[in-house]
Amino acid sequence: MSNKPEQNFIIEGANCGSCVAKIEKALKSVQGANNVEMNFAERTVRVEGSVEQDTLIKAVENIGYGAKPMSNKSDQDALDEKAKSDDAHYKKLMRNMMFALGVGVPLMVYGLIFDMSVSTTTQRIAWFVVGIVTLMVMAVSGKQFYKGAWQAFKNHAANMDTLIALGTGTAWLYSMFVVIAPSLLPEVARHVYFEASSMIIGLISLGLAFEVKARGRTSQAIKRLIGLQAKTARVVRQGQEQDIDITDVQKNDHVRVRPGEKIPVDGNVIEGSSRVDESMLTGEPMPVSKQADDKVVAGSINKSGTLLFEATHVGHETTLANIINMVKRAQNSKPSIGRLADVISGIFVPTVMIIAVLAALAWLNFGPEPSIAYAVVALTTVLIIACPCALGLATPMSVMVGVGKAAESGILIRNGESLQTTSKITTMILDKTGTITQGAPQVTDVVTFNNADKNNVMQLVASLESSSEHPLAEAIMQHAKKQNVTLSKATDFDAITGKGVSGTVNGQTLLFGNKALMDKYEIAVDEATEQAHSFAKEAKTPMYFACNNQLTALIAVADPIKEDSAEAIKRLQNNGIHLVMLTGDNNATAQAVAQKVGIDDFIAEVLPQDKVNEVSKRQQQGEIVGMTGDGINDAPALAKADVGFAIGTGTDVAIESADITLMRGSLHGLADAIAISSATIGNIKQNLFGAFIYNVAGIPIAAGVLYPFFGLLLNPVVAGAAMALSSLTVVTNANRLRFFKPNKS
Repeated sequence: MSNKPEQNFIIEGANCGSCVAKIEKALKSVQGANNVEMNFAERTVRVEGSVEQDTLIKAVENIGYGAKPMSNKSDQDALDEKAKSDDAHYKKLMRNMMFALGVGVPLMVYGLIFDMSVSTTTQRIAWFVVGIVTLMVMAVSGKQFYKGAWQAFKNHAANMDTLIALGTGTAWLYSMFVVIAPSLLPEVARHVYFEASSMIIGLISLGLAFEVKARGRTSQAIKRLIGLQAKTARVVRQGQEQDIDITDVQKNDHVRVRPGEKIPVDGNVIEGSSRVDESMLTGEPMPVSKQADDKVVAGSINKSGTLLFEATHVGHETTLANIINMVKRAQNSKPSIGRLADVISGIFVPTVMIIAVLAALAWLNFGPEPSIAYAVVALTTVLIIACPCALGLATPMSVMVGVGKAAESGILIRNGESLQTTSKITTMILDKTGTITQGAPQVTDVVTFNNADKNNVMQLVASLESSSEHPLAEAIMQHAKKQNVTLSKATDFDAITGKGVSGTVNGQTLLFGNKALMDKYEIAVDEATEQAHSFAKEAKTPMYFACNNQLTALIAVADPIKEDSAEAIKRLQNNGIHLVMLTGDNNATAQAVAQKVGIDDFIAEVLPQDKVNEVSKRQQQGEIVGMTGDGINDAPALAKADVGFAIGTGTDVAIESADITLMRGSLHGLADAIAISSATIGNIKQNLFGAFIYNVAGIPIAAGVLYPFFGLLLNPVVAGAAMALSSLTVVTNANRLRFFKPNKS
């Protein structure tokens, strides 16, 4: 069997948070397993590293659990398979619940009306029959709990199943002892608790069934993303159209989509024009115009015209497939806030067992008569009320919903730690070009000196810039194209970082860049100074052109500010985040842009390394720093920041370096990311607080701490209901995030 760098498994038999730590520990102990992350909410685990699949499965089986490789089917088929499995599990739990409560409820009602004591031979026979029926309930409806407890015992471990098995088993064994040998007990202690065993199993099964349904709702976002995938594609091969399965589409195939159809794979438009709805991928509600040479992405919907495009990315390489994969990974990851719960879950069950035994001993030695009956009730109730599940679910459920909610808004979060850190950001550094502005500079003015001809100037500048990849070079080339300029070959081309470019065209030595470039080569620019200042005040970037060491022209380039940048920046500031704008532009242009969008703190004429230094400086001042950019030159700063945000319209390098990708170009996506992050972490804290308080308060009450003051001792049935309710409460609270809407002001 071939080794894989990453493998995913469905875990069977993991019913509580303490199981997670054991499974992760077992897998991490396998040589070659570099990173292991288990999602308790989904009962899945991801293992990175080149390890034989069978070795990993064996490691899980050795500690009493099952591991089944996740199928290599399509995302939709895998989703259908999981939905079918969850539905079968839900129905099984409901059947178990109905059988258990069908026996338990009549017994409980009988106990409320009549006495459940054993005093006559007839009562002994009747209760013996009830005991056998209850044993059948335990064997059928409670099978998974006893099986899980036995597996844990064989591996010298304890889990939630252990608590349920011990609690219900103790109640049943005591009751049967009362029935079989009542003379060995005081008359007041001859009381049976068969209803407790049945009711506890029934109520916990009901809670688990509801939990399965609720867990399914937490995956709505990923289901919707997978639902965007087309099942077939219409390809044009040898001049003939044919509908084929999506998995059979090959790179460079020509694909035709008609109005109302999903775009099946990524590609470049060859012919046709249309408007495409990309809202489920980017969160941008308005359809986007598409024509020849534009990119289209899988999962978007063609709204109007017919498009013919060439497939560039197919299968698991499409943008949609990458988004789905990133969301899945993020949902499986854990923020540091959840690690405390993992630690506590690891020692939770043994601690509860010790408390239960101590409580029983206390009742035996200091409790009123019948002390043995009180001891059994206390022991059973403590074991049943304790709920490691609530602790185990608190973090992963919220992360799943929060990451999914972000994805629906066009925000792709790489991992749980980024999610948590985003909520703490105090300073956000924004690159100007492509982040605050549109990143599509345009030539607005050309001023010549020394009787230079404008057309000749543009021919020389465009020829020189044809070798450059800078955004300003693109503006020059677009302007030259409109002017029908004929390009010449440039030689000796050199890009001077942070200053401009130099080279030779038609035997003439050329320089094109900012004033720093002119200063470097000692080119006099006095006659252009006033005009350059005027351009800068208008938020235009003045670029100097020198031919044969003489200033020849001043070209103004403007990068329009995005329509919603100022509004989004106001949102960020209202959330208490300090904003810093960085740009390679001159100070006057930077100041003009900063004033227009409402940023007071800006730094101009920065080099790529200056961006990294600025991030480091702010971090050293104790700030939690976010960095937002879209270009290759932003990548080092994005990687250095506590959280790096890449604008999805930017370069692949920037996106790869970032922790969070904003699929739409708007800074509102940044504000939404922070809002969703804060809401998710707040939800996790609520879940953890609720789970901790439930156990911290519930266990002592179950042990009988209130009895001396109020005469209150919980019934084991009430404990079972409380346990089921605690997990369900955590899941329900996490699902509230699905309806969260970021404040737009």
